[in-house]
Amino acid sequence: METGIISTGSFPPMGRSQWLETARPGSEAPVSPRYSDLRFEQLRQDHQRTGLLHGAGPSWTIVQRVDDTDAKRANAQAQEDIAAGATGLAIIFEGAPNAFGYGLPARPEALAAALHNIQLSKTYLRIDVHPSSRASVDWIVELMRRKKVDPARVSLSFGIDPAAIFAGNGSLRMSIDALYASMPQSLAHFFAMGIPAVLLEADGRVMHNAGATEAQELGVMLAAAVSYLRMFQEARQPLVYATPHIGFALCVDQDQVLSVAKVRAMRKLWAKAQEACGITPSPAKIHVETSYRMLSLRDPETNILRTTLSASAAVAGGADTISLLPHTLPHGLPERRARRLARNAQLVLARETHLSSLVDPTASSDDLDLLIASMCEAAWEEFRTIEEDGGLLASLSKGLVQKRVREAGASRIEMLRAEARVNGTDSDHSAIDAELVETLKAEPRDVSRDGVAFCDPLPAARIDEMVAKAETN
Repeated sequence: METGIISTGSFPPMGRSQWLETARPGSEAPVSPRYSDLRFEQLRQDHQRTGLLHGAGPSWTIVQRVDDTDAKRANAQAQEDIAAGATGLAIIFEGAPNAFGYGLPARPEALAAALHNIQLSKTYLRIDVHPSSRASVDWIVELMRRKKVDPARVSLSFGIDPAAIFAGNGSLRMSIDALYASMPQSLAHFFAMGIPAVLLEADGRVMHNAGATEAQELGVMLAAAVSYLRMFQEARQPLVYATPHIGFALCVDQDQVLSVAKVRAMRKLWAKAQEACGITPSPAKIHVETSYRMLSLRDPETNILRTTLSASAAVAGGADTISLLPHTLPHGLPERRARRLARNAQLVLARETHLSSLVDPTASSDDLDLLIASMCEAAWEEFRTIEEDGGLLASLSKGLVQKRVREAGASRIEMLRAEARVNGTDSDHSAIDAELVETLKAEPRDVSRDGVAFCDPLPAARIDEMVAKAETN
């Protein structure tokens, strides 16, 4: 591919009729979901489905978080999780946007201690995005060398996403220009190692937990992924071989239909972006984490139901790997029981519901097709807006993405408050003494703001705390 073919502004607008692959006459268009930027029309086309929708496969990888501030304690939990049926581990280092104040110390010796006696050749391992992501590639490669593990036989995701760090923490350790200049060399070094891993990840979780709509989250992820394609071009790597090294991470919440649609929409968006760049589409590799913003501080046991509903939606949407946040996370660093419940919720879905045996449990729904098409259109427009801003990092540095996300979050909170006033409901259900919720002994740590480039950060905020804050103002 000629350098520069993926130029800013080269992605034309697309309407829902172009996203809708098939629809059946006779059904009404669904009502727009609450707090969403999606719009519906009755769109009917008769051409054949192209098969880009990805149904839930025969299995998915059950991923457990390794985010304890104590590496030895984290290792004990990781060994228990693997022995009990988990098939993957997500290393959450301190400073990661989704560490929520905790996380494994960002040092190679802490990584080695946390993975002690873990069979890397039989365990999916992902390093979640954090400020030292590029250094952690060397840490894990060195660890595999010491353990005499063939990197070609390991299932890995290195989770590098500078934009997620920039948005979540508000800073980068090098300037944007220096980042763009150094990435091609780093990518070339990675290719030289010959590791069949996901290197770069378009991570939308920061946006979701800061209040973004589904379409905003997807649009940001698509903008990040397209920026990676440009980087691969600069590294003189054929894009058709580079795309398998790009992954995606997003959040799902208790709204099952919307969550199913979001995972499937991401696959369609990535396929369409590849086509626009002249690449034969390769399937998106999607990691799903349950939403932090949906968790409640009060009556935390209700979070077990929320995360289970979210996990089932992720399976139905076709996620490749799934991680559940423990239900007590709003109270502090989760202990063994909360982590066990997060793990076992997936095991029950996998072994007792037979959900994974259904190729595509909601494929026949006209409403779902319309919802996905509408979501794709709105996400594509967000992506094009970011491109017009000069790209994702430029848009973040100007505060443009943040402004749109905050407006969406504020609108959601106001609508929830209005609904509560009309219906007389309280989504928090009941009060509970925080001392009754068991957590591990660990002090939450502030995110480091050290860096060279800065932007207005988008910290994670739960809906219940945002509603409470709005009511006191």
